[in-house]
Amino acid sequence: MHVHFIGVSGTGMGALATLFREAGHDVSGSDSAYDPPIGPALRTAGVRCLEGYDASHLEPTPDLVVVGNVIRRTNVEAAAAEARDLKRTSMSAALRDFFLTKRRALVVCGTHGKTTTSAMCAWILSRAEMEPGWFIGGLPKNLPAGAAIGRAKKSLTAPAAPFVVEGDEYDAVYWHKRPKFLDYVSGADDDVVIVTSVEYDHVDIYPDMAAYEAAFRDLFAALSPNALVVCDARDARLRALAKDARSRVVWYALDGDDTGDVTPEWQGAIAHVAGDAQFDLFVGGSSCGRFSLGVPGAHNVRNAIAAIAACAQGFGVAERASRAALASFQGVRRRQDLLGEPAGIRVYDDFAHHPTAVDETLRALKAKHPDGALWAVFEPRSATAVHSVHQADYPAAFGAADHVLFAPLGRANIPEAERLDLAAVARGVGDKARVYDGVDAIVDAIARGAKAGDTVALLSNGAFGGIHQKLLARLAR
Repeated sequence: MHVHFIGVSGTGMGALATLFREAGHDVSGSDSAYDPPIGPALRTAGVRCLEGYDASHLEPTPDLVVVGNVIRRTNVEAAAAEARDLKRTSMSAALRDFFLTKRRALVVCGTHGKTTTSAMCAWILSRAEMEPGWFIGGLPKNLPAGAAIGRAKKSLTAPAAPFVVEGDEYDAVYWHKRPKFLDYVSGADDDVVIVTSVEYDHVDIYPDMAAYEAAFRDLFAALSPNALVVCDARDARLRALAKDARSRVVWYALDGDDTGDVTPEWQGAIAHVAGDAQFDLFVGGSSCGRFSLGVPGAHNVRNAIAAIAACAQGFGVAERASRAALASFQGVRRRQDLLGEPAGIRVYDDFAHHPTAVDETLRALKAKHPDGALWAVFEPRSATAVHSVHQADYPAAFGAADHVLFAPLGRANIPEAERLDLAAVARGVGDKARVYDGVDAIVDAIARGAKAGDTVALLSNGAFGGIHQKLLARLAR
């Protein structure tokens, strides 16, 4: 079957394209750019990557057209596919229809930590020899790709193999404006879901917090009473949403968290976060021993506990097996991803753009590298980041950094009344912050001021004007 992807270079679309290739299909795709890491991964997988959008890309006629959620009805290829009445589908529906049938899905949802938690789950299940499939919106360093089919069901009597899915709350496609994660839960008794957090995001499709919460309320409503949902008890909004859940809810938390009227069954006590994190795990009050992570930060301890709980209670993976797997977990590209250490200066790439994610990432890096200055370089680029909805929250998010460098907004045409005021954010941060007029000026500032032993965190959910390679090359000189 020939499958064509419109908008193939997104993380999710790229992962799905590689799944279709692994299944033996002929795959082509179009996009305006093929930035790393997704672009090179697509070509390595054998996807024909077509530059730009053109109706001619639909020749020869594909058997199926998968349309990405960033694509609008006016896109020339999308319009041509609709006019020709070609068979079309969304990314989430294609994943469900071609890869999730006869599988047991573990769907990882929530505002923060989805990618890393999904990668942890896939790694734990792989090390437990359960031959899982997975679909992750990033490139896990332990796994060969962001997506894999895993073992299909071998017989009617064999248990269904797990399939880990990063369940995004963004809408599916322009003709189906529903959260993608609703396509992944089947309503079956054996559904397993993780919800890490519920904090306002995706302001371009959710006009307010009530609309955002409603998406998660729909998720709980779609689950069977016998399904398993693993939730972070620290999140007060999540606790409120889960009160109406019909399904079985299992709570996790860290020692010292305010968990309201919820008693978490799974609890971690952080031993230290300097270097890579270590924590003691307790289940139902009983100790399961000390766990070590190959990634830093309290937020990753939370991610790990969620993964351990879901794999144990959903798939029967013993805690000791999870301990061994997590000790060798290397993380995900673009999540606290060490790019290099030119001139003794560590340069990290991270996807953080929401103020909570920025705060967690910077505090984790400061704990991992307490000596030397921490330089935070932030490009507000996501729909949430460029709007003023979190204006008051950003200054405190940079508290762990010693130097804060802001790039210009990564999106144009935001009405002034709705636009993030970067100058005001910088004033709120204090004297250690400054707004720069572009990537080259930021590179110059770091090259002049950074010293051996310092750490630079490049924070953006986009390509950030090629700053990664520019900075590495400049520091190397």
